[in-house]
This record gives sequence, structure tokens and C-alpha cells, in this order.
Amino acid sequence: MSIRLIVFLTVLTHLSFAGCRVILSLTAIHYQASPFTVGVVMSLLTVIPMLFALRWGRYVDRIGVRGPMLAGIAAILAAMVLAWAVPRLETLFVVSPLAGSGFFLYHIASGQAAAVIGQPQDRVRNFTLLALAYSASGFLGPTLAGFAIDGIGHNNAMLALSAGVLVTAVVFALWKTEIPRHEAAASNEEKRRVADLLRIPGFRLVFIVSGTLSMTWDLFAFVTPIYGSQIGLSATTIGILLGAFGAAVFVVRLALPFVARRVNEWRVLIAAMLLSGATLLAFPLASGVPLLMALAFLLGVGLGGTQPLIMTLLYNKAPEGRGAEVLSVRTWLINLSQTSVPLAFGALGAALGMLPVFWAMGASLLVAGFFAARGK
Repeated sequence: MSIRLIVFLTVLTHLSFAGCRVILSLTAIHYQASPFTVGVVMSLLTVIPMLFALRWGRYVDRIGVRGPMLAGIAAILAAMVLAWAVPRLETLFVVSPLAGSGFFLYHIASGQAAAVIGQPQDRVRNFTLLALAYSASGFLGPTLAGFAIDGIGHNNAMLALSAGVLVTAVVFALWKTEIPRHEAAASNEEKRRVADLLRIPGFRLVFIVSGTLSMTWDLFAFVTPIYGSQIGLSATTIGILLGAFGAAVFVVRLALPFVARRVNEWRVLIAAMLLSGATLLAFPLASGVPLLMALAFLLGVGLGGTQPLIMTLLYNKAPEGRGAEVLSVRTWLINLSQTSVPLAFGALGAALGMLPVFWAMGASLLVAGFFAARGK
């Protein structure tokens, strides 16, 4: 299986999942759910992955990527069909963890596939191509979801967006080629302690920066539908705002291989935190659609190139046979913040409005960027 096929399947899978996330939040709002309840629904996307991240990462290291990818695809498809078949607010509390677990499995396995296809020197290219797939689908998924909701309703929009992951399931079931596993597979339990990974020089700082940036990414996806609904924007317009963010991410990732050869990775990451923090401070002060689109695009510029750089930094430092485990540790930390942050900021938004939510996240990024600059 080539990296190009992995990229193609990732576009389809993430298009469905990204659309599902937007539809989940807007459907909860449609059912008159409070910001806190919306936060609960969105945080459930990451609860089960947070609990099983390390075990699933080791599982991928041990058996390869085909089985986990197919299981993840099936879970996302089942979740979206369930949301269509049983259109109730209560259903979203089941759909959310099922879809989130499925995407986590696919995400870890596809990252492992990108790392082992080709030679070690191909990893930056492979991770960048994979990141481009996520950014393209991150633009298409929310945009199509917004148009679909306004055109055919929340329920039918979920079914329509499941077409992407359905195609992926068919292709994957018919394509029998296995992707090679990591040559070395650590079997000694002593080698499997997460604490040993955190002792590797630089790992902890990379994990902290990764968690902060990814938390910002997901929080923006969570608060934008709520804020947009509060200021009277349609689902289509909210989808376009999220799509502008995704378009910027795609553009930045196209340029990333050229930037990475000329600029130190840490300079890019620190600049991303500072730019993103400043943008979030300005976002709740805007209400006009053109300005909101410009700010969403600017935030995408800030965050767009960070994921491939972080994944490359981590995988290059990972012990042999533990690549998927390292990626799962990163994802576990991200999921921990993604589970708690929507709850905390959902409660904050319900009590004080959305302005403090944006400002708290923006300030956190600026502080993290300052300390990362000092640490490097």
C-alpha cells in the first residue's frame, strides 16, 4: 500500500469525521442544548481514546496497521449511521465516543503507516502528505456539513457526510496488501514504560507544546459553532469559517517542506503559538463575517504546520518498535486536554459568555510560547 493511497483514504475518512464533529455540535445546539451540554458531547469524542490510547498504540506496533485502520473506519461509519437512524439528543452521547474511538484508531494506524512506508528520510515528506490530507478534509468536511445542514437538515446531513468513510471502507476491504510493521518490536515489559519515553531529552517539551497547540485546534472547532450561533450566523456561514481555517492549514502545509529545510522546527512552533494566541484574543471582538474569516484563516496559518513537525520530532526520537506507542502517548495527552477543556470552557461559556473562553485559550498559548522560547 502506497503513501498516496493512505493519503487518499485519509481525506475521505477525515472528511466524514470532520463533518460529523460539526454536525454533532450544531445538532446539539439545534436540540436547545446549553454550551455545557455541547461541551460534554464534544468531550466524549476523546474519552475512550484517552483511556485506551497506550494499549491501542502498542497493539498497532504489534499487529500492524491494516486491522486497526479497518476497525476505526467501521466505527466511524456505524456512529454516523446511528445518529441518522435515531435522531435524538441522547443519541449524540453514544455517537460521539464511538466516532471518536474509531477516528483515534485510524489516526494512530495511519501515522504509523506514514512512518514505515519508504525510508527514514521519507518521513517528513510522508507526514507532510498525511497532514495535507487532514487539512484538505478539514476544509471540506465542515464546509460541506454546513451546506448540508442548511440544505437537507441535521439528520440527513450526517448520513450524507458518511459517504466518504463508506467509500474508504469499501476500498480498504478490497485492497489486500499489508503495510510492513516496524522491524523491531519491543517485547520486554521493562522497555514499555511510558516514563522511559519521558526521560528522552526534549520529549516532555514536545509533548507539552503538542498538547497546547492541538487543544487550541479542537477548542476552536468546539467554540466556533457556539459563538457563530450566538451572533446569528447560519450553519453554512459557520461551516465556511471553519473551512477558511482548513484552507489556511492546507496552504501552510504545502509550503512546509521548503520552510522546514530553512528554519529550525522550534522557531516555527514558537511563532505558531504566539500568532495563534494573538488571533484568539481578537476573534471574539469581531462579528462581521469577512473579519471572522480573515481571523480564522490567520489562525490556520499559525497552527497549520505544527502537527507534521511535532510528529517528525517525536518519531525520529522514538525507540525502535515503539513508534505507534509514542504517537499514542502524544494523542493520549491531547485527548486528556480535549476531554477536560470542552467541559471547563463549556461551563465558562455558559456562565460568562464566549469572550472569556477565547481569551483564556489565547493567553495560554502566549504563555506557552514564552516558556517554550526560554526552554529552547
